Amino acid sequence: MSADEVLAERFEASRARLRALAHRMLGSLSEADDAVQEAWLRLQRADASGVDNLAGWLTTVVGRICLDMLRSRAARLERPAVGRLPVPLVERDVASDPEQEVLLGGAVGAAVLVVLETLAPAERIAFVLHDVFALPFEEIARIVDRSPAAARQLASRARRRVRGAAGGLEPDLQTQRRLVEAFLSASRAGDLQALLRVLDPGAVLRVDAGGEGGFHELRGARAAAGEAIRGARGPASVVVVRVNGAAGLLGLDDGGRPSAVLSFAVSGGKITEVDVLADRARLAGLVLC
Repeated sequence: MSADEVLAERFEASRARLRALAHRMLGSLSEADDAVQEAWLRLQRADASGVDNLAGWLTTVVGRICLDMLRSRAARLERPAVGRLPVPLVERDVASDPEQEVLLGGAVGAAVLVVLETLAPAERIAFVLHDVFALPFEEIARIVDRSPAAARQLASRARRRVRGAAGGLEPDLQTQRRLVEAFLSASRAGDLQALLRVLDPGAVLRVDAGGEGGFHELRGARAAAGEAIRGARGPASVVVVRVNGAAGLLGLDDGGRPSAVLSFAVSGGKITEVDVLADRARLAGLVLC
């Protein structure tokens, strides 16, 4: 095996982690893929023979690329489209990973996504790298070009704002999974009462079908349950996955293609938010990690 092939193999071993990292920093799957691809190009141009810790080197490079992308976005005053759910990061529902079972792991509700978009680029980078990926502030400081103390301050400010949006969201994946599986079972069975038992009375369900289907939002457990039962007739099959690090659902059509992604917010032992992305055009390029 040539040196280039060995390098490519080592990079591929880190790709899933780098993609997850970039997605949490950028909030966009397509931009995350762009950041990871740029990191690969920079690795090819660099002298990797002198890099002892390739995973750490790649984390730093992806962090700096994401920081530049966030700053560029802020300079253009870009904001997420109103009434559009972002394409999430969908991963196989594997055994619990302590790295994921942190604040942001369960904070997939719309309120948290909005707060993340309002953070300054350096705040968002510092928060995600430290609170989600447990990177030490000494390493984060080099990425955001600040002192370790200043990087700590950035993450602390971001954490306070995210906690305010996350409220009492449930970070435990086992609890999330139990409620999501109960939601799936009740929806597929058309069992309204079972759905009402797992939904918070003030639950919100949002559906982004794209195109003519558009975006709509239903408030209240009964309205959300009714929509869940109607929507359950669509997919040929549904599997439990991780959506942005938390328990979620992936609907597949007869050909095994993604037809819907459902993300959930859980608080107080109940489902408080359900976001349904059913835009076939945007789901066409979805890759299950």
